[in-house]
Amino acid sequence: MPFDFGALGRHPDIEGPGLEASDAADRLLLDEANERAAASPLGPAPDEIVVVDDAYGAIALGAAERFGASAARPIRVHQDLVTGERALAENAGRLALADEVVSMPFAPELVAGARLVLVRLPRSLDRLDEVAGLVARHAASDVAIVAGGRLKHMSLAMNEVLGRHFGRVDVSLARQKSRVLTASEPTPAARTAAPAWPRRERHEAEDLEVVAHGGVFAGSGIDIGTRFLLQHLGEAMPDASTAVDLACGSGVVATRLARTRPGMRVVATDRSAAAAASARLTAEANGVAERVHVTRADGLEGLADASERFIVLNPPFHSDAAISTGIAAHLFADAARVLAPGGELWCVWNSHLRYRPLLERTVGPTRQIARNPKFTITASVREA
Repeated sequence: MPFDFGALGRHPDIEGPGLEASDAADRLLLDEANERAAASPLGPAPDEIVVVDDAYGAIALGAAERFGASAARPIRVHQDLVTGERALAENAGRLALADEVVSMPFAPELVAGARLVLVRLPRSLDRLDEVAGLVARHAASDVAIVAGGRLKHMSLAMNEVLGRHFGRVDVSLARQKSRVLTASEPTPAARTAAPAWPRRERHEAEDLEVVAHGGVFAGSGIDIGTRFLLQHLGEAMPDASTAVDLACGSGVVATRLARTRPGMRVVATDRSAAAAASARLTAEANGVAERVHVTRADGLEGLADASERFIVLNPPFHSDAAISTGIAAHLFADAARVLAPGGELWCVWNSHLRYRPLLERTVGPTRQIARNPKFTITASVREA
């Protein structure tokens, strides 16, 4: 019986019309992986299969069913987003496949001995480079990466990235606006190379050293919205002994707050494992690790209601405006829950998104701190 992709859900991620838990790229990837395994008389065992950056579990659970995974020989999985990891767990429970998959951190143990690595192609070439490098160094010598994505998000540069680590890169025929890249024969140089990630960069103007894993927004740089925000984090900030950097990315804001206010303790939170790891490294590189607590979480789920006086947010922005608005609305609502009466949410956002009415409704009275041709910084006060 074919795997029931329609039974999958996105929860706890945003759900709505047109937002599916799987797509044609997931199905093509699984078909290509199945053909590759069938062509080998000694195809991979389930515990020699790894899945990386599956969105909601379609690839991992489809592979678990196709390749006969079991509790004794589960498929290893890593998803960067904690919401994806939780969606996988919910979907696995619904389909009675919970014991057939095991979630693991992004580390050598994830791919050790793996012979088949199924990857949902990331939009970030840096993320693809870090994944390919980890596989080339630590998987079996006959490993193959089978990576799929939507044509509109793919580029020839992806072939080049895989070619840095593997001697052979094959390209599938397109199907339903999707395609698969297969990388095999890890090069001797790639198997012995030192890890290229995380990377670090010194920013003299901000007096900060930023450390980032592949795929983190802006990498080891500082994006222009955050630069604008840093220029205005000063005396006008609320007088608070603690602060929260919501959707912290590489931890630039959290680290700056801790450095400029020696008595302040900062919570930095992000749903991305790569971002959380980067934020820890950035805080450490700038000597404030003892006052910056980083957690991988869905928004502010670890913080109590009405517990904080100051939250800072640069909400994630995607090309899909509907998804972007949904993510921002979720974060604004979470900030409103956690802010104490009189507490403030400082937010920097792309001016064309016009978030101020939403902030007014969700959090409270909102004033403009600064504005330039591209970005607006606002402060929203939580009323009693």
